[in-house]
Amino acid sequence: MKLDTDRIDQAVLALLSLGLHDGTRVWKSFDWDVMARLHEKGYISDPRGKTKSVAFTEQGLKESERLLGNLFGAGSR
Repeated sequence: MKLDTDRIDQAVLALLSLGLHDGTRVWKSFDWDVMARLHEKGYISDPRGKTKSVAFTEQGLKESERLLGNLFGAGSR
């Protein structure tokens, strides 16, 4: 099955905000390819390395919160 990676990226970006801590840090517990694409799009810091978290960029944090509401908010359907 062919998957829409843009939609997957949007869902992961939205879900990342659920693990928000220390201001802009989020746990990098999703697929490495998705995390690399989110970094390439400018939403998160570079996920490569030994740290267990990445930081949202300002744009990434705003977009994550917007997508969380749009995709998973109680009145989103």
